[in-house]
Amino acid sequence: MSPGATGTVPSVPGYLRDVYEWAYLNPSNAARLDHEQVVSVILWGNQRRLKRAAYDEFRPGQRVLQAAHVYGDFIPGLARRLGAKGRLEVVDIAPLQVARCRDKLCAYPWTQVRHADARDPGGGPYDGICCYFLLHELPGVWKRAVVDALLANVAPAGKVVFVDYHKPRRWNPLKPVMSVVFDRFEPFAKELWHHDVRQLASRPADFSWCKDTYFGGLYQKVVARPLVARPGAARGWRGALDRAGGNFAYPQRAEGGACTAGREGA
Repeated sequence: MSPGATGTVPSVPGYLRDVYEWAYLNPSNAARLDHEQVVSVILWGNQRRLKRAAYDEFRPGQRVLQAAHVYGDFIPGLARRLGAKGRLEVVDIAPLQVARCRDKLCAYPWTQVRHADARDPGGGPYDGICCYFLLHELPGVWKRAVVDALLANVAPAGKVVFVDYHKPRRWNPLKPVMSVVFDRFEPFAKELWHHDVRQLASRPADFSWCKDTYFGGLYQKVVARPLVARPGAARGWRGALDRAGGNFAYPQRAEGGACTAGREGA
């Protein structure tokens, strides 16, 4: 098994054993859950739409990191998107998930699956990094560490793409349903209802940020791109706000809109 950047092979963390053992560490349950139809039901029929939103951010021939194994067909689809001239690397902290992901990608020789911690993925810099429905399963400290690690491993002209849950609109009839689901099965998910992905980064002013929402605000795609600045150059009032702990809004588009390169603003 391949270690991360620090040269160590990670152990399964306590939160994963305590909260998600049934889903990710139990071989029988993993076999039952790892199907595209199951994922589509869990995402209220939005899996295809959300996969497409993620794939659209990457181009054939790029070198891309996926921050964890994902149930269903998402990862083979991403491998096909990059093509034989590209490179897809996947890391996961659970040995069972590493094995399942390797089985899925055996037909794609331009891929590699490593046993590594997303807080220390190694291998960068990458043209693109994808984090598909991982953050909501991480405790707060881990969320911040993973976001920082992924941002640190993207190339200057690259991007990091986060697709995950988001606080639904007030009128969304699924909001109370998902609140109960999260309280029972996903104890860390509601942190994404109260904190933007941008707020999880230690140095948000070093990146441009773009957010799209889907399905009445229940899901989001956030794209972060490094800002190229002269050494020591002032970052303006946005950077000052970030350093002071202030907040301002992402660029907003219509529901399901597309992030476009370089767009940033209140």
